[in-house]
Amino acid sequence: MMTYPRQVLRRNLSPATYNRLRYTWWLGGRSYLPRLVASSMRKAAPTIHYFNGRPESSLQQLRSVNVLAPTRLCRLMTWYGSDKGSMTWYGNYQTMGYHNYTTVYSALFTPLRERPLRVFELGLGSNNPNMPANMSVEGRPGASLRGWRDFLPQARVYGADLDRDVLFTEERIKTYYCDQCDATAIANLWAEPELRDGMDILIEDGMHSYEANISFLNGSLGQVRPGGFYVVEDIQRQTHGQWLDVLEDEYSKRYPGYEFALVDVPNLHNPNSNTLLIAQRHT
Repeated sequence: MMTYPRQVLRRNLSPATYNRLRYTWWLGGRSYLPRLVASSMRKAAPTIHYFNGRPESSLQQLRSVNVLAPTRLCRLMTWYGSDKGSMTWYGNYQTMGYHNYTTVYSALFTPLRERPLRVFELGLGSNNPNMPANMSVEGRPGASLRGWRDFLPQARVYGADLDRDVLFTEERIKTYYCDQCDATAIANLWAEPELRDGMDILIEDGMHSYEANISFLNGSLGQVRPGGFYVVEDIQRQTHGQWLDVLEDEYSKRYPGYEFALVDVPNLHNPNSNTLLIAQRHT
């Protein structure tokens, strides 16, 4: 009797691993391959507001990104349990997520993949329901750091979180404590010996409030190396006006060597778009 690959995988993999693989590759409209085919016929591009825009910069290419087209980074982040793609894991099951950030990140960072980058992300994804901005008990702390490590094979990956219980160290990953609303804690973070040389990619996926975002931005934007990127995830829709004003009136003037973009990323499974603030340092 013929044995099919799916039967072999089911026999030799744990149920959790088999379900991950099955849902990532095969399950109807939620899988990678059908979505890849569908995205060739249906497209959606980000809506972008630029400040200090430069025609030759990497941020300008984001106008042509199809955020409905899945990428290798989408699969990696979903595999580890990150919500940065359009699919998210809860326990052993995959459901539709609320972000297409990986499509934007893939466009920006794929040309850098083989470089010895320094990558930092604030917010490991606490699974403690008593912590602010937690991922619930189903969260997988450190998921996106592991995704970055696999996607950027020469990179050193660092992270920080308010929840000391989720801090960890693995191959090419090291994490630290930080309270992003405390200027002293932010200064102490960047005083750590391994973090003093700055970052090529710095992502803030922390508490998702305007005040917390501004606090960490003020204390960390200078840590970006020339040519590098600073990203704030999950900008709240009700704060768009505040961000547009502060970028035009303050940050574009205070940081003339940086280009800023407020990037609204459509997602067909989320009635509200998702917004990123991306800054690229040129000098």
